[in-house]
Amino acid sequence: QVQLVESGGGLAQAGGSLRLSCAASGRTFGTYVMGWFRQAPGKEREFVATISLSGNSTYYADSVKGRFTISRDNAKNTVYLQMNSLKPEDTAVYYCAAGRLYYRRRDPNDYNSWGQGTQVTVSS
Repeated sequence: QVQLVESGGGLAQAGGSLRLSCAASGRTFGTYVMGWFRQAPGKEREFVATISLSGNSTYYADSVKGRFTISRDNAKNTVYLQMNSLKPEDTAVYYCAAGRLYYRRRDPNDYNSWGQGTQVTVSS
């Protein structure tokens, strides 16, 4: 398994932007599909975005499509989530995850490595 550490969360105003980063340990980062998920208080963890091994293909939840961008830098063992036009409903703990299956997987159970999470709070 790969070890993941998220950073970049914080407080933003509605309409603002934040950029999350997730750094992975080891030399096998490029062999993992990477994803971002989020979990709001009292809710289940939900899919946000995933990216293929090469970074050429991405997949987004409808709720973030057009506002969020996932990307990866395999040379730096890092995956990013650029979040623009933030809304109060984006408030959640954001987790990055690594998996070995096809990148268009929305189920958290399909990912076997997780970071500790980073809090994103959007004020209205």
